[in-house]
Amino acid sequence: MIDQINVVDAMKYADKFINLGIAYLPKLILAIITLLVGLRLIKMLGKGFEMLMRKRGIDESLIPFLRTVVTVVLKVMLVISVISMIGIAVTSFIALLGAAGVAIGMALSGTLQNFAGGVLILILKPFKSGDFVEALGYTGIVKEIHIFHTFLTTTDNKSIILPNGPLANSSLINYTAQDKRRVEWIFGVAYGSDYDAVKRILIDLIYKDARILKDPEPFIGLHAMADSSVNIIVRAWTPTQEYWEVFFELNENVYKTFNQNGINIPFPQMDVHVKNMPQ
Repeated sequence: MIDQINVVDAMKYADKFINLGIAYLPKLILAIITLLVGLRLIKMLGKGFEMLMRKRGIDESLIPFLRTVVTVVLKVMLVISVISMIGIAVTSFIALLGAAGVAIGMALSGTLQNFAGGVLILILKPFKSGDFVEALGYTGIVKEIHIFHTFLTTTDNKSIILPNGPLANSSLINYTAQDKRRVEWIFGVAYGSDYDAVKRILIDLIYKDARILKDPEPFIGLHAMADSSVNIIVRAWTPTQEYWEVFFELNENVYKTFNQNGINIPFPQMDVHVKNMPQ
């Protein structure tokens, strides 16, 4: 009798198992096929995304990272889709992932801001290594661009580490972005100096310097009649890499030439008139 009951129970469990198999086996097979095909497609999409980034000139150090992020996100979405195809509820799982993401985002808000700024800098390239820039109150040469920070070296050889978050969202001057720059000088001469002679000297010095571009044409004009001097402005264009050498050398040449030609460079002075007071 007991053996008959056990056989009946076994047949019931077998029937349930067969029914479950009939119900879920097609879904399971479809889910496995979807998973295998999806992984293959994700691999192909990853390679295509990498090729696209290289064509767009994305920084080489950023390409593997971005490819990994994209493929991981796609794989997570694929796994969730496969699980839902089998019939398992994923609503609570998605909610848990969302809550975990919010908590991590709040805890790492500053770090994530720097990360996002680094990605933007490496993609948009407002500057590159070797550029001379001014940003966040600092001026220097860009040495390295990392995903979280950018490293500058100042002209007096100090190392500055700037967070990429504020750097990507603030104003920035890139002095080496263009191939030429305008150099500007203001020279003061004493009242009574021969203006035409001064202008001829400046023109001669400018056109003798091969580093100063002749197109656009240099400009010389009377800038202001100040308290102690007549100020003459000079504007000329030069290749960016020659900017500082041209600036300092023309200052030196003008000073020497003015002295040789008797043109006085005045300094602030005050005339005091003393009147005899009545006794």
